[in-house]
Amino acid sequence: MTQGVGSARQAYAAWLDYLTLERRASPRTVRAYGDNVLAYLNFLERHRGEAVSLSAMGEVSAAELRGYLAFRRQGDNALSPRSISQALSSIRAFHKYLDQRHGVANAAVELVRGPRLKIGLPRPVSEDQARDLITEAADDTERDPWETARDEAVLTLLWGCGLRISEALSLTWSDAPLGQSMRITGKGGKTRIVPVLDAVRDAVSVYVDELPFALGPDEPLFRAKRGGPLSPRHVQGLVQLLRGRLGLSDRVTPHAFRHAFATHLLGAGADLRAIQDLLGHASLSTTQRYTQVDAAGLLAAYQAAHPKA
Repeated sequence: MTQGVGSARQAYAAWLDYLTLERRASPRTVRAYGDNVLAYLNFLERHRGEAVSLSAMGEVSAAELRGYLAFRRQGDNALSPRSISQALSSIRAFHKYLDQRHGVANAAVELVRGPRLKIGLPRPVSEDQARDLITEAADDTERDPWETARDEAVLTLLWGCGLRISEALSLTWSDAPLGQSMRITGKGGKTRIVPVLDAVRDAVSVYVDELPFALGPDEPLFRAKRGGPLSPRHVQGLVQLLRGRLGLSDRVTPHAFRHAFATHLLGAGADLRAIQDLLGHASLSTTQRYTQVDAAGLLAAYQAAHPKA
């Protein structure tokens, strides 16, 4: 047992520090994992009628864990199957930490299976839709020229480099002007090298030339109207506004540009392993979902064009 840790709640606090300081998980991930495990500990305390010791975490039965998951499926705030699966993943991660760092193993946790989830296919925008969205952002007369240049640059980065919103907004002033490639740190602190197309480089250069604020080398490159760092919510709101103007589906989101990056490369004959590296996927199976999207697109084109379809 680690010195100074005698209760489950003390171990929980140490686990949050471990996720933040050692695993370098994002604040959002730490919050999500922490909320899931805290709810689990609260349930165990109510169920047992007392505070749960660290050693008692090794005695939690599969039936107790199943009871907790069943409890979370009930009431006004019932969790969806996907949220149940995420809660179980958080709990397993906590028990794994207890085993590795505090010597408190619990094999029963691995006996509990989460709900079966239907894995949806990625929903990319088409090439024409991506071009129209970027053009619409660039032609917005209601914004200052530097703002439209910024919006065009961000959307071009998402599509041209396959970046997540957080990755695009993590670029700093020292990253400009962009070179032939750039180093991106994605989920789990995984680093990858992403080639930069001329169109992406040009869009970012125009924005940098128009930017009215003086920035330090480590400050975020993309700025909001009043000079603060641009938020993901702004990019989400921008795409919502643009898709409304163009009459596009609400499935058109900033992340759909990243999906489009992958499917358009795949459709042009790019190697699946190369796409995996460009997207920063840890598993090839995640990238393989794009082959289903591409096949579905081919089938739709066939059915629309073949006279016997």
